[in-house]
Amino acid sequence: MKNVIFVAGLIFCVPALAADSHSADVARAEAAKAQKQTKKVCVDIVKDGQPVKDAKGVTKQNCKEVKQHKKLEVEKK
Repeated sequence: MKNVIFVAGLIFCVPALAADSHSADVARAEAAKAQKQTKKVCVDIVKDGQPVKDAKGVTKQNCKEVKQHKKLEVEKK
């Protein structure tokens, strides 16, 4: 009798565990999609027509995270 109860418990637990792993996969996919929607854009800092350089001689840059938007496809007639 104990074996029957144990097997019945397993039958109800396995689908619940599978649903949890599916929701974790969906969350990872959404996080990856969110990362793909932003892009890092860097622009050199210019003062008086000349690029600004630091002590090492490297050009300073102003960097920002920008959202990327999908281009809409338009049918040409």
